[in-house]
Amino acid sequence: MEAGKVWLVGAGPSDPGLFTRKGMEVLAQAETVVYDALVGQEILELIPETAELINVGKRSSHHIMKQEQINQVLVQKAREGKRVVRLKGGDPFLFGRGGEELELLTAEHIAYEVVPGVTSALSVPAYQGIPVTHRDYCSSVHIITGHKRAGQSYDIDFEALVRTGGTLVFLMGVASLGDICRGLLAAGMEPETPAALLMQGTTAAQRRIVSTVAGLEEEVQRQGAMMPAIIVVGKVCGLAREFSWYEKQPLGGVKVLLTRPRQLISETARKLREKGAEVLELPAIRTEKIPENHRLREALQNLKDYRWIVFTSPTGVRIFFEEMAENEVDHRSLAYARFAVIGTGTAKELRARGFYPDLMPEVFAGAHLGEALRKACGPKERILIPRAALGTPELTAPLEGLLVEDIPTYDTKYETSRFVDIREEFETGKTRYALFTSASTVRGFAAAAGEMDFSQVRAVCIGKQTEAAAKELGMQTWVAKRATMDSLVERLEELVADKS
Repeated sequence: MEAGKVWLVGAGPSDPGLFTRKGMEVLAQAETVVYDALVGQEILELIPETAELINVGKRSSHHIMKQEQINQVLVQKAREGKRVVRLKGGDPFLFGRGGEELELLTAEHIAYEVVPGVTSALSVPAYQGIPVTHRDYCSSVHIITGHKRAGQSYDIDFEALVRTGGTLVFLMGVASLGDICRGLLAAGMEPETPAALLMQGTTAAQRRIVSTVAGLEEEVQRQGAMMPAIIVVGKVCGLAREFSWYEKQPLGGVKVLLTRPRQLISETARKLREKGAEVLELPAIRTEKIPENHRLREALQNLKDYRWIVFTSPTGVRIFFEEMAENEVDHRSLAYARFAVIGTGTAKELRARGFYPDLMPEVFAGAHLGEALRKACGPKERILIPRAALGTPELTAPLEGLLVEDIPTYDTKYETSRFVDIREEFETGKTRYALFTSASTVRGFAAAAGEMDFSQVRAVCIGKQTEAAAKELGMQTWVAKRATMDSLVERLEELVADKS
């Protein structure tokens, strides 16, 4: 058996944009992933479907698996010949106990690599508008573990920390906030020194409580703390209000669940993140090409007989041209064909193949496409419609009596997330909106969510058919002005601005 290898990978604070390129490349090839509770949901969704998942659940003092057991798991899986990724929040060597894991790997002669991650000690303050160093305020920053064993006192030299005059960042110290503040005051720190508790940093739920060293504990007790959180002490905390930027973005502070077929999801997620949203990418459906599709193969051999070829989705375009290539059908066979598409996304996919649509309805819906095609098509012109097996009959109803070959080319399968509890997301208000791009994604969402009160879902829909599917479940619904992804994002921006 070929020897396995372990990668210690820092996942950063939560925002997937802060996950390093090397980290993503290593994770994409993982066969076993051993992950902590502090790894962001969006990063967990990047784990390959084929990978074995081992949740060790480390968060503060609550562990599913003890560190010694985790070390043994890494050795065991590597000896099985696996590519093992030990995925940690933040950086593996900054209070991540990565050194302890390497001790055993080294002793057992297991190959390993370390992929550093962006630490919350720097990134979380940055997302809250707090520069940990500033020439007018301080010239050093010190990162301290705030964790201490139960029943023991701190072994921190508070006097030395106070003498530095630098910014102090305490990780894992929320439970001991009072002890930390009292230790700093007893060591001579000015009571009015600014201090802050920064919670759930780099996520839509991030929040800060800014006070003073003398008043922070009381203020946190009054407002309440959320985990995970870090403590920052120093004059730079006073800049948070002036320099804050994250929540000022058009979709800052908004968490969105995006449902699209797995192959089409990332571009829209990128647009949402550019505007400040936290995005849960939920591939509520996946598409699978129908194997041994004899009807499609026969149609491909006789393409010259069709005057119109109709595409109702980007997936339909992709699979059609893939089948042409697999069956060695020359593109010149399409010389006399005209193309009809249902919307701009489908048109874009067609143009990427070197062809341009001849017909696209003003309203991007099956019935409107069918009506437009009826008017454009002669009575003896043959029409080929390669599309989903569950394609809407609204397209073909207006074409009754014409020479139509409606061929299923792919099936739609519903998926569930391994890491996202959809019901909890909406019932607790963590996620405010769901974006739906088709009626099938609404149904896939419902199948993945199971039993829940769908009236709690604010559904932003790409068109009327999608809205009808969402209304049927009792969701609150809004529709994009145009059936495009850009318009869908714009509609969400309007709702956020109106606080809908």
